[in-house]
Amino acid sequence: MKRGTMLKLTIQATDGNARAGQLTMKNKVVPTPVFMPVGTQATVKMLDVDEISAVSEGLILSNTYHLWLQPGEAIVKHQGGLHAFMQWPGLVLTDSGGYQVFSLKNARKIYEEGVHFKHHKSGESLVLTPEKSIQIQNDLGADIIMSFDECPPFDAPYDYHRDSLERTLRWAKRGKDVHQRDDQALFGIIQGGPHMDLRRHSLNSLVEIGFDGYAIGGLSVGESRADMYEALYQIAPEMPQDKPRYLMGVGTPEDLLAGVEAGIDMFDCVNPTRIARHGVAYTKLGPITIKNKPFENDSNPIDEACDCPVCTRYSRSYIRHLYKAGETLGARLISYHNLYFLKTLMAGMREAIALGRFNAFKSEFLKTYETLKKTP
Repeated sequence: MKRGTMLKLTIQATDGNARAGQLTMKNKVVPTPVFMPVGTQATVKMLDVDEISAVSEGLILSNTYHLWLQPGEAIVKHQGGLHAFMQWPGLVLTDSGGYQVFSLKNARKIYEEGVHFKHHKSGESLVLTPEKSIQIQNDLGADIIMSFDECPPFDAPYDYHRDSLERTLRWAKRGKDVHQRDDQALFGIIQGGPHMDLRRHSLNSLVEIGFDGYAIGGLSVGESRADMYEALYQIAPEMPQDKPRYLMGVGTPEDLLAGVEAGIDMFDCVNPTRIARHGVAYTKLGPITIKNKPFENDSNPIDEACDCPVCTRYSRSYIRHLYKAGETLGARLISYHNLYFLKTLMAGMREAIALGRFNAFKSEFLKTYETLKKTP
């Protein structure tokens, strides 16, 4: 089998740069644009697989770095791979582990070989190379895997971005050369920070190497939203039309709308479940913090416009009580709701693209979503 033939992107409608279609892989179909819930350690925090199925489109992300350290890729492989290990019937994408390693700013050193770093808990000395990252992902058995890359700070000097990018391209080629599984799609990652000449060079070089899909990395890493959008709107439309386009680590409603407008097909982010653990819930009028005093005796659902089981069953008052009482059910309920909210938003965008009214949909959504910001 020729590597890459197992993953197919079909574009069914476009509206400007926005596009709607579907990813087909292993007899599974995922509508695009799609938001992927993050299951860092072979679980989306707080949810079981049936709940994950309900709030996703059947494609989730897991983390190479964390699964390498615990329980170890050999154990996952022995258990039949990630799907059998976590009893997940859908598709899985694993990141390369690069972002996590490079976030350990004071505990790692970068070499041509790879990255030497200290375990974030034990302090053990470890080495992650492009070849090792691919081997781990091969053993984990994900359906879509990512090239090992460096994710420099957005505001790093131009020369640093240039040198880092060239090394990342060499790593991408090395990773592809050792990729052994024809049932896994391999994506390349575009870097270059705010410098469009570097990002275009990155994109063109990755296309020359040849990958099953292409991701934009190095955004949503602390830069302003304006800077992120400027880079996104320039590079996304230049990515191959016939391959999946993935914007890594982006997942607020505003950013998802901007990404789709630019032509992105795939997104992931820990944000919806992370903020849920702090009691923050998405609503049509904007996010609310359920732990706040005004919701103490509020009998309304989290979001009256939402038809998820949380909103059709529980009151804000009850969920606030769960948080105040230290009951984990509160975080579970809002995690479910937030992911359902984003799933519904993505479905609305796909429908709007098909109807040729994406710009109107975006404008209407944001106007309503900013309501609470304007409330005194």
